[in-house]
Amino acid sequence: MANPAAPGGARSFLQAVSKVTEEAPTPLRVVQMEGLAVLKIIKHCEEFAPALVTGQLLGLDVGSVLEVTNCFPFPIREEDDEADADGANYQLEMMRCLREVNVDNNTIGWYQSCLLGSFQTVELIETFMNYQESIRRCVCIVYDPSRSSQGVLALKALKLTDSFMDLYRNNGLTGEKLREKKLSWVDIFEEIPIKVSNSALVSAFMKELEPESPVTQCDFDRLKLSTAPFMERNLEFLIGCMDDLSSEQNKFQYYYRNLSRQQSQQQAWLQKRRQENMARKAAGEEPLPEEDPSNPIFKPIPEPSRLEGYLVTNQISSYCNHINGVAGQNFNRLYLMKALHED
Repeated sequence: MANPAAPGGARSFLQAVSKVTEEAPTPLRVVQMEGLAVLKIIKHCEEFAPALVTGQLLGLDVGSVLEVTNCFPFPIREEDDEADADGANYQLEMMRCLREVNVDNNTIGWYQSCLLGSFQTVELIETFMNYQESIRRCVCIVYDPSRSSQGVLALKALKLTDSFMDLYRNNGLTGEKLREKKLSWVDIFEEIPIKVSNSALVSAFMKELEPESPVTQCDFDRLKLSTAPFMERNLEFLIGCMDDLSSEQNKFQYYYRNLSRQQSQQQAWLQKRRQENMARKAAGEEPLPEEDPSNPIFKPIPEPSRLEGYLVTNQISSYCNHINGVAGQNFNRLYLMKALHED
């Protein structure tokens, strides 16, 4: 009696396995970073600031958590075909060396520095799409040295939303497709929460190194009243983005003017052709087709991509949030200093 039950049990096991594999992948909930990896990223970006640098993230993809256990920087070279080949060879050699010393060498994304949050570019999206060809889930860690100098750890983990990637792959960033998918400028990037973790040994060691004074230099940096340079640069970049957004709007105004002109020409041509066909029917002749593909007025006008406008709008929102946050902190400091002077 036991033997006949075995095939049924085997089939049920195979069905269970196939059902698990067919299930949708677990969404990414958190990026867990080792403290050493965070320090490496900060050190690399701060050393070369204000120049922009990049590097490779290594770790593990475990369920809904992406673990960043290590990283290494990319060398700064001129942009040409030979430099790209050297960069690829450098990455492979570094990963081979890390594998030989039993360090995680699985690529899970990359990190890069930015200036005042100016990371939302077409190049970032193209890099994401290139990584997605070989890696199911990847993130980009963005570090801003200029904002970190204000006493804040400006570290973000970003990924592209699935709906945006589908449209981008199919070249569907047109007004009609975006309205159909209900995709707006806030739906391009998704920020993933970052959790910094350390081993128990490292935590104990850091506890011993902790100074007796409860106040650190970082706390004093938060009390600086001179944030005018930071505000000025944010406003300068914001004005530049507003000019870029105005240029994008001019492109669409030009497109819609041409489209309206073409539609008027098509209507005039169709009306004339219908009058000709009525005269031909009266004369007993065959009517002419009402559409002539060889006529230039029937050639569709390509619609400009909405991507640049969406990215600029995203960047404007980022600058506004920075200015709002810094201004609010400045008011708090000023009220604090006023209270101290009155006392």
